[in-house]
Amino acid sequence: MSAGAGNNSSISSQPVAFPSETRPRLKAEQVSYAYAATDRSAPKFTLGPATFEAQHREIVAILGPNASGKSTLLRLLAGLIQPLSGRVEVDGVEASELDLRTRAQRIALVQQESELLFPLRVWEYVLQGRYPHGRRLRFESNEDCLLAGNALAQVGADALRDRWMDRLSGGEKQRVILARALAQQPSLLLLDEPTQHLDIGGKVELLRRLRRLSNENRYTVVVVTHELNLAAEFSDRIVLLHKGKCLRVGAPAEVYEREVLEEVFEAPLDVEMRPSGRPRVIVRSGQ
Repeated sequence: MSAGAGNNSSISSQPVAFPSETRPRLKAEQVSYAYAATDRSAPKFTLGPATFEAQHREIVAILGPNASGKSTLLRLLAGLIQPLSGRVEVDGVEASELDLRTRAQRIALVQQESELLFPLRVWEYVLQGRYPHGRRLRFESNEDCLLAGNALAQVGADALRDRWMDRLSGGEKQRVILARALAQQPSLLLLDEPTQHLDIGGKVELLRRLRRLSNENRYTVVVVTHELNLAAEFSDRIVLLHKGKCLRVGAPAEVYEREVLEEVFEAPLDVEMRPSGRPRVIVRSGQ
């Protein structure tokens, strides 16, 4: 595949146009799910019901400890599994009813681990994000190259295009994975624990990029995380899960109550309000 595409402002890197911003980009209404070993056995894990909305340009954090149902909820939002009850709508259409091609054009899912089946250079990897917009068994078009180049530039990874994916650092790889998702030109961007393998500087840098991308390009971003302070700093809305139950939904200042967070994360915590109006969580020592 050719890497001879640079940035070109004549080709927009914004998501494909969808209905008016007056309607929520994402709507989850009483959505629930259950896992069982067999169809006749009792559920091993139950999630829900959960109800919340996400607007254009918003970042929503799905927050909770391990095994609270965060990744399951993200898969429901992506339309990969059908809810046991309730519905998930993206731009007014039920996510699980979208055909695979349309779903990939509207929703980009970045999972915790992205395995490489064979060696790829960064440029080839990012171009994979253009597949939902083209024909099968085809070479990339000039527009595909331009949009892939724009996606790399948006995440500050343009200099990495000729590197091998398996030789990137954790932070570099995460930026490239995000670039492939942006190359899909989605309206909804879903990320499962994107900061998991990053140091604190890399975590802050990634979330700052997501904040800027959502503001500039109308993305709606949903991030699964257990990072309390990063979620409070960069999110517009929090969905707090605990043992498969949706405990709270709202702005960080509304959700972050000390007693609730101590119950969920099983640790002695203090919550203080910053001058920005966003909460900060401190783990109490000596308890």
